[in-house]
Amino acid sequence: MRTFFAIICLPAVTILAVTPSRSLVDLTEGLKAGVARVDITPDKPVRMSGYASRKDLSTGVHDPLSARVMAFKTEGKRLVLVSTDVIGFYDGTADYLRSAILAELKLQPSELFLTAIHTHAAPTLTVNKDRDHPNNVEYTEMLKDKLIEAVRQALDDMEPVGIGLGVGSCAVGANRRELRVADDGKTSIVLGRNPDGVTDKEVLVMAVTRTNGTPLAVAFDYATHGTSLGPGNYVISGDVPGLAEQFVENILGFGTIAPAFIGASGNIDPWFRVLPAFNEEPGWIPEPVLLGTVLGEEVVHVYHDIKETRAVDRIESKYVTLQLPAKSSQGIVAQKDGTVPFQITAARLGDVAFLGLGGEVFTEIGMAIKAGSPCPHTFVITHCNGAAGYLAPKEAHLQGGYEPTSSPFAPQAADIVIRESIRILQDL
Repeated sequence: MRTFFAIICLPAVTILAVTPSRSLVDLTEGLKAGVARVDITPDKPVRMSGYASRKDLSTGVHDPLSARVMAFKTEGKRLVLVSTDVIGFYDGTADYLRSAILAELKLQPSELFLTAIHTHAAPTLTVNKDRDHPNNVEYTEMLKDKLIEAVRQALDDMEPVGIGLGVGSCAVGANRRELRVADDGKTSIVLGRNPDGVTDKEVLVMAVTRTNGTPLAVAFDYATHGTSLGPGNYVISGDVPGLAEQFVENILGFGTIAPAFIGASGNIDPWFRVLPAFNEEPGWIPEPVLLGTVLGEEVVHVYHDIKETRAVDRIESKYVTLQLPAKSSQGIVAQKDGTVPFQITAARLGDVAFLGLGGEVFTEIGMAIKAGSPCPHTFVITHCNGAAGYLAPKEAHLQGGYEPTSSPFAPQAADIVIRESIRILQDL
């Protein structure tokens, strides 16, 4: 991770908006791409997602929410990746939104990655008119229309592109499974800080470059929750990932979109966690803005370090629903055969693979998938095409704590997901 100096000297950072010098190949044949960005900020007070203790409606907006779309096409095959500034697609909303997009744009299930950045400062999505606030039902319907609009725009406005890839490192995310010892000597795992715990600090960046060398999109994959604001916050925000997206776009210019994809971060929080609100004191940088800037800075640095853009001549994709063993615990709703469905979506563009997982996946699982992937670069993307709950490794189930306790999956489910994910990637 780079220093914090550029946060203090933001005007100097904008100099980086010049197009970096990189090797370009003939991009007139092969892969084409289109992008779109639409505003999805609620225009009415809404119930916010992420904390059961938060009962009131939102009171304002700190920063706008967006949906960002990258669409690719080659040899009759298409791939659409959507990054949405919401917490996730719970309570049937993944199927509701996906089915509408697939039908309207005539996409195959494997051609759509519908993902969320997992901000806990965004509206709750719902289609339940009898149970939930009407403003949230209206918001979800608006989101459906906006997503269809954005995907259509990206598919209709395509141009030849190349792909460049780079890797950086950022310490914004931290392992949150803290071992706490009570006065009587009993131990427990709580949501806190575990500086010795596993944390995936990798920042994977993909530059989608026009024929003139300017960036059409700079996508990044990083593992962290969007929880720098806690249950006391009632202001709409993209939190750390959303603020990083905005930072990158403001710095790079050229109409570039910078979609964030959330890596395996079921046990990873931002270093500054659960703040009551944005601190707006004069001269004070609110922690979510600070952390988003630090992450965004690294994305910009990695982008400028990418020296080569390659042509891509094929797209491969696959969509699979695994039936994972359910945990035999009271309150876990499983199917009659004792399983819980879990979505895996995989795609490959040249040297980069995308592996979408429909749940909150521990960072150890994501790192194992990347280590076993046959591709040089693999975006492990969680909160993708579903929201099945926490997926924790066996060790975490033995230790206990919030995530494995609330998980619907049996301890052996994580190994199944790792094995099947690698197998699917190998088949692309």
